[in-house]
Amino acid sequence: MGFFKRYRDTFLVVLLLAVPFFFLRASIRKPEDMTPVDRAIMRVAAPLQYVSAALARGVSGMIGDYVYLVDVKQDNNKLAYENARLRSQVRELKSEKAENVRLRRLLGLRDRIPSETASAVVVGKDTTEYFRVAHLLLDDPGVTLRENMPVISLDGAVGTVQRVSGDSVAVQLTVDSGFGVDVVVERTGSRGFVRGTGEKARYAVRVEYVQRTDEVEVGDLLVTSGVGCRFPKGLPVARVVKVDKRDFGIYQSVEAEPAVDFSRLEEVLVVLTDTKDCTPAPAKR
Repeated sequence: MGFFKRYRDTFLVVLLLAVPFFFLRASIRKPEDMTPVDRAIMRVAAPLQYVSAALARGVSGMIGDYVYLVDVKQDNNKLAYENARLRSQVRELKSEKAENVRLRRLLGLRDRIPSETASAVVVGKDTTEYFRVAHLLLDDPGVTLRENMPVISLDGAVGTVQRVSGDSVAVQLTVDSGFGVDVVVERTGSRGFVRGTGEKARYAVRVEYVQRTDEVEVGDLLVTSGVGCRFPKGLPVARVVKVDKRDFGIYQSVEAEPAVDFSRLEEVLVVLTDTKDCTPAPAKR
């Protein structure tokens, strides 16, 4: 027993080395030259070879699938990156296209205004959600502005110049309680006076001095009348949202919302009228 324990490891090593040799020897001999020992070895080796081949095919397939999945994942990552890049380019192109359309429309509006104008962009606002004062940056710092000059956009009347500091301008919006402008109902020609409500929770104006007998309906557009030589005639100011025809008194109660969407306001024009003598500046040539 001691002898076996002593040489056990050596015996196992020799056996493990010999078995593959006999398998190889049996497999490469011609069938007619095979001995009974070779045939026995082949019978034992056949199932082992089948299992080994099956395992090899399975492992090879798994490795192939893994490599394929790795390649697919890399391709998907590349495609996802390319898709994101193209989407970003499309967004930029759409934004540039929208900006070009706005600027062309703004130039068209500038050509329709009989007075000189100065262009500016909105760069700030009050800290409240429903701000009533906007801050502009003039495109031409050399333009001279004064208080109460009208400020307009593509959608209509924005407000009036409140103060000027260099090329920065603070604008009092139409929804501010200190703002007021004479208007007419575009559909009927009825007269009124729009004044901002100054509410902190919404953009709203009220229409004063609308006679009880005048025809005003919800949805009517109120435009500048031109009275006062401040705003050019026919600019949208607000749209009627509520009418209360009283049974007594001279005037009816009318509420409206501003025509301009201040949350999306970007580019404006300042109309360079002379508010001292109420005479419009010379028309552009």
